[in-house]
Amino acid sequence: MPTTPSHPAVDRVAEALAGHGLSPEIVWFDDAVTTAPLAADALGVEVGQIANSLVFTLDGEPILVLTSGAHRVDTDWLGAQLGGSIGRATKETVKDATGQVIGGVAPVGHPSPVRTIVDVDLAGYDRVWAAAGHAKTVFPTSFDELVRITGGTPHAVEPGAIA
Repeated sequence: MPTTPSHPAVDRVAEALAGHGLSPEIVWFDDAVTTAPLAADALGVEVGQIANSLVFTLDGEPILVLTSGAHRVDTDWLGAQLGGSIGRATKETVKDATGQVIGGVAPVGHPSPVRTIVDVDLAGYDRVWAAAGHAKTVFPTSFDELVRITGGTPHAVEPGAIA
């Protein structure tokens, strides 16, 4: 009988999801899917259905932005919208804030809550896919579930999007 791979960060994500009453299948890939196009190709879905988990800093504090893979976060614009300045997080900041490494950061399963912004463009899809704590993993969810399980704030991440 084949065994499902395991990884401590993925196990923490599964536990966090279960704590929210969810038990989605965590999909493991043979190779890392560290970009939205790679993940979309592997799943056979539109790149916009990939919920990229991007860690930035907002005035020095970690902030998680869950954005559609179809576009980039306008950090100057979003920072102004949030009343501060957004900067790039170091790989150490990402690891400290989430317990996960760049390329596999999940929306949940972090050592402590991280302020989260959820891209309103994700609401245009019935199903979206988010990393599950490792670069070879994803899980299916929805915009509404992402907002609920992260305690996130729905917000546009670039000008011109409907907030």
